[in-house]
Amino acid sequence: MSLDEAQKQKVKAWIEQGLSLSEIQNKLASESAVQMTYMEVRFLIDDLKLKPKDKERPKSPPAELKSAVKGTAAAPVGQNKDIPATDDDAEAPTGNISVSVDQVAKPGTLASGKVTFSDGYAADWYLDQYGRLGLAAKQTGYKPSQQDLANFQAELQNELAKLGF
Repeated sequence: MSLDEAQKQKVKAWIEQGLSLSEIQNKLASESAVQMTYMEVRFLIDDLKLKPKDKERPKSPPAELKSAVKGTAAAPVGQNKDIPATDDDAEAPTGNISVSVDQVAKPGTLASGKVTFSDGYAADWYLDQYGRLGLAAKQTGYKPSQQDLANFQAELQNELAKLGF
């Protein structure tokens, strides 16, 4: 299908406005009564030697991850089935916690990384697709103190905030 010069100018203006090909297809149909398939619009744009502008995508994290970091996942950490409960939480030392975030999240997770607790024990942490925070201790039976868990969650929130989560 061929367009007259006025219609071609409209298409050029729409491209410069940043409209997508499907939006141009809809505008041609509604404003000029020209019915074209998506592929025909692509060919038209190519024939006019135009290049659609790429829209910049927002770099906002998934909503599940935002809510998990803001505290909704605080309770499940101590309830993780991978970490058995012990009675010596009150006797565990408190101190600095080291948290790192993996560059590429482990499969099936929104985010993952490693943590070293104040007593020197290490664990892997993850946020699953439901926003639940979990720990997988390197040493079987290890359970961090409640103070370490609280410090870990605060440090994790800080680290994820640095990355834009």
